[in-house]
Amino acid sequence: MKNNNDVVRVRFAPSPTGFVHIGSLRTALFNYLFAKHSGGKNILRIEDTDQTRKVEGAVENLIKVMGNLGIEFDEGPVQGGDYGPYYQSQRLGIYKKYCDELLAKGSAYYAFETSQELDEMRKLQQLEGRQTMYDRRARDLSEDEVRLNLKNGLPYVIRLKVPLNEEIRFDDVIKGTIKIETNIIDDQVLLKSDGFPTYHLANVVDDHLMKITHIIRGEEWVTSVPKHIIIYNALGWEIPQMAHVPLILNRDKSKLSKRQGDVAVEDYLQKGYLKETLTNFIALLGWNPGEGEEQEFFSMEELIKKFTLEKVQSSGAVFNVDKLNWMNNEYIKNYDPDKLTEMALPYFSKAGFEISDKDRIKKILLLIRVYLNKLDDIPDNIVYFIKKEIELESENLKEFLTADSSKKVFEKLSEKISLLDKLDPENYKTAVSEVQKETGIKGKALFKPLRIALTGSENGPELPMIADILGKEKVLDLLKRWI
Repeated sequence: MKNNNDVVRVRFAPSPTGFVHIGSLRTALFNYLFAKHSGGKNILRIEDTDQTRKVEGAVENLIKVMGNLGIEFDEGPVQGGDYGPYYQSQRLGIYKKYCDELLAKGSAYYAFETSQELDEMRKLQQLEGRQTMYDRRARDLSEDEVRLNLKNGLPYVIRLKVPLNEEIRFDDVIKGTIKIETNIIDDQVLLKSDGFPTYHLANVVDDHLMKITHIIRGEEWVTSVPKHIIIYNALGWEIPQMAHVPLILNRDKSKLSKRQGDVAVEDYLQKGYLKETLTNFIALLGWNPGEGEEQEFFSMEELIKKFTLEKVQSSGAVFNVDKLNWMNNEYIKNYDPDKLTEMALPYFSKAGFEISDKDRIKKILLLIRVYLNKLDDIPDNIVYFIKKEIELESENLKEFLTADSSKKVFEKLSEKISLLDKLDPENYKTAVSEVQKETGIKGKALFKPLRIALTGSENGPELPMIADILGKEKVLDLLKRWI
């Protein structure tokens, strides 16, 4: 199984059935990285032959999500290209032509069973404990019977005539050598009664005509490869190199599903996971740069430089949300402040914060970003910058505010701050230092009540920075509440 084409050509071929799944993102990313690493072409093809599952706007959403994450296509529905159309629903005549060729060669046949007859066939097989698959009854129809059925207008499908008593073997870049007996391969429907092809026929025809050299997709398609090889061989076509990437798993090693958490890329973007985090994290699900490599943070350029299919593991990759949060926090802490501020505006707005003052937002963001795993954590971390009165995190904290020593601190600090023209981090620190000298109150007895009075919590960012952002009047109001 090889391809002599000098230019690497890969394709990402999703069905427009709704949101972009995390697994689809990884497949698209691996194709993109491999194409760019090899100096090849990355093609987007929309597999929309199953019209019953098509969701309006899904293609536009997919293209937008991929664009946001930096995954680009050289050919596709938007860019066009020499091998279009790039919607399968616009290629029906092409599939019919090659299906007729398979019929003429004796590699496919007409089947006229009704859906009721097929249901009965499956039920009988289940009762007898046999594998449920088409029992190949139409393979024995004579040419005259087929001609008569067609003349009488009987609905039909066209099925692949799988050779019996053979073994199909192929080499997968990731999985190694795979062997499957043809007797357990179904005589797959190639062309449905509505004239639309199934995935199996359309996939093979398009990959050949679009000169695809490497097929990189999820391992759930491994069992379909023998059917595709039979079609390639019947049409006398060269078979592209196969690479089936491992499943993405939940922590309990079950397949990643909505039942156990978010699986839509859009959900993660809306929650404020940065695009750089997602591409970095997803790339490491099943791939690593090599033994002894400790690097975990990669730019897209670095991923392109280092990515090879040989370094993709064959076993499932666990989607660890804790690691994703840690990685996103690291990116947030080191992100360009101005860009981060622009990205954070919707989350400040959602919290009821006035977003016209971007300088103040930037100042707050730089103060709290160490605590953010994702940008939608912002509302919970800016409460004391919004509310007029601070709510205590716990009623137990009130004892620290009502102690005599605390009242002394609040009174003295209020006096000092009242004399200032403007409150900033430096003169706040100076004022607190003077209060310490004059009252003799220090350490926990000094700092803890102040933090609780200004934020309602025992923990949080640097207090001088908080006081600066709150401003002189707000700080005085908060202190006087407990005097």
